Amino acid sequence: MAIDMMLTPIPRWLEPSDDDKPYIEIVRGRRERKMSPKRTHGLLQARLSRWLDDWAAGRGEVMTELRCFFLRADGSPSSLVPDVAYMSFARMPRELAEDARERPRIAPDIAIEVFSPGDRRRTIEEKIVLYLANGSLLVMLVFPKRREFEFHRPAHAPLTVAASGTVTCPGFENLTLDADLLFASI
Repeated sequence: MAIDMMLTPIPRWLEPSDDDKPYIEIVRGRRERKMSPKRTHGLLQARLSRWLDDWAAGRGEVMTELRCFFLRADGSPSSLVPDVAYMSFARMPRELAEDARERPRIAPDIAIEVFSPGDRRRTIEEKIVLYLANGSLLVMLVFPKRREFEFHRPAHAPLTVAASGTVTCPGFENLTLDADLLFASI
């Protein structure tokens, strides 16, 4: 990843206000409202963030709702807000300028999206493609109603796994999740 890319200015019109919720994401130039989370979504997002943060200690940082900016080769802009994001220090060094760290121009190494009832599958699929094309190594979808995880990685077929027992994240063999604990009381 070139540091120059991280310092590229963000066009003003690509910066939706993060002062108001629901957030607006820009998917290939199209504005999409991010669903306002309900109890189940919020619990899962908080638990996933804690789990990933415990694993990431010393490797990188975990954030919730971090806005990431991308500009595709065809010129169409995107600005996504994953529910949970992990950025490794290898891809987003601590020494980067504040603006580059606060408003990254790359996708997180791991992007997690908790599927909400109002989410459209087509939009989610577009977001997966954008995350992977902009550097994500793993995109994890969580489906609360179905109690399933769906994992997407570059050059791999999607993998759907039941959310029960211990689940190992593909491509991160030392990253395991107790799915029963994640879904406890939900």
